[in-house]
Amino acid sequence: MEAERLIALGRHALVESGTAQDIVAEAWQAQALAQAIGNRLALCGPQELRGEARGLGEIGEYPAVWGAGGPRAARLTEVADPHRTLTALGELLAEVGIALVGVACATDEEGLYWQCIEAIDATDESGDRVRGMLRRLGPAVRDGERARPPDPARGRATPRREPSC
Repeated sequence: MEAERLIALGRHALVESGTAQDIVAEAWQAQALAQAIGNRLALCGPQELRGEARGLGEIGEYPAVWGAGGPRAARLTEVADPHRTLTALGELLAEVGIALVGVACATDEEGLYWQCIEAIDATDESGDRVRGMLRRLGPAVRDGERARPPDPARGRATPRREPSC
């Protein structure tokens, strides 16, 4: 499934979360998706993102309790537009962070509080990586396409060669 579609599913699931535990579970779903997107971009993304994407793929150890459906991120098949995907992922991570702060502030249960703090830390670090990757893409992104350096032999843009993934 395409990354932006999985992000939209995550945002919807977060909104539909009925309990504090559901919100924490959605936070880890979002973190798993951030890691999967990072791993995909490290392998197949624009060259200038690969180092930062590798770092995104390594953030946070999340609980292995996913239920019957497993992590939503396992369905990731492609990242069609890195800039749009990273923008949407950054928005999802911000929403998750806000929801986690709300749960942490409202709970009297120490275990749940610390689960929230751990998830907030991972979400915050992932958000930092995503913002860094967007800065790297920033001025080079025009209408969903990266600018290309001129081909000195012809005075025009050269085609990009990236691995097929």
